[in-house]
Amino acid sequence: MIFLQNFWDLLVLSAPWLLLGYLIAGVINVYLPKQWMQSQLGKASFGHSVKAAFIGAPLPLCSCGVIPTALGLRKRGASKNATASFMVATPETGVDSVSVTYALMGPVMAIARPIAAIVSAIVAGELVRLTDKPEAPKTQTQVHSCCGSKKAEEEPEQKGVVEVLQFSFGKLLGDTASWLLLGLFFAALVQTWVPESFFVQWGDSILTMVVMVLVSIPMYICATASTPIGAGFILAGVSPGSVLVFMLTGPATNLATLGVLGKELGKRAIVAYLVAVIGTAVGMGLLLDWLLQYTGWQIDVAEQLHQHQDSLIYTVSGLVLSLLMVRYYLMQAINKINRRHSASEQSANASESL
Repeated sequence: MIFLQNFWDLLVLSAPWLLLGYLIAGVINVYLPKQWMQSQLGKASFGHSVKAAFIGAPLPLCSCGVIPTALGLRKRGASKNATASFMVATPETGVDSVSVTYALMGPVMAIARPIAAIVSAIVAGELVRLTDKPEAPKTQTQVHSCCGSKKAEEEPEQKGVVEVLQFSFGKLLGDTASWLLLGLFFAALVQTWVPESFFVQWGDSILTMVVMVLVSIPMYICATASTPIGAGFILAGVSPGSVLVFMLTGPATNLATLGVLGKELGKRAIVAYLVAVIGTAVGMGLLLDWLLQYTGWQIDVAEQLHQHQDSLIYTVSGLVLSLLMVRYYLMQAINKINRRHSASEQSANASESL
């Protein structure tokens, strides 16, 4: 019962910020001019690494969704460094993940996270640019990612409230729901059964950051879903800097991203990308821990957790988010049944024709 209560408290606390983040993400996705974004990233220069980082940071794309988008930009003429910078900044942070970070960890981490993501993206773009070996132009018309095969050409842009809601509480919620629930489950698990003393003895060491890197590289986890996991780590005694390393490297260094990056930008780009993301994440983590110690600022997840749990707006938001997730999984189940039924009918028709 304690575990279920902790899980619900985390969900309720995250819900209004998630709903707000999803809504803002939908507005950005529908109304941000894609052609303008693509026109800003064509040069192999420091300025375009910076532009790509700032353009990608607020966008509502996870580690999987960023791949076809980034490769679409590449096909339209984006430079290698701009593509790499975009591929780091976009999954590491976003309006939805920053909202949840503020809800679970407070303003300090909510500010530190996007700053660290942008710095990491710029460093990655520049290392790719400095180590770049010119390649022949790409001619492929398809890009492949863990989300499936998608055309690199952009579809006609749709604008309207319906499109915003469909993307926010349909596609984006569907892309993140399972990972978000997994993150909440892990955070509640840690909060319920892992004693603080388990991590306290080594929670602020660089060894913890190395462990976070090794754990995160084979994982696929989006920025939003990594947030409650990070909150659980902090509750267990891991330093905020080490948690920041996990939240930066987890979304940006999964195997799918690295595979596509190597295929499209070259082997040198993989090395430069990994060195930049991991090195910057550890550096920013160490800096955050030092700043917290020097200034006396606190990141009290427990205080954040209990601050609003009895508020009506949080409870209602938790119920709304739960219903949206239930709706998504029901629709998935119905579609799966329909596909099986359709396949069975086709097989039966084929048998009769023989």
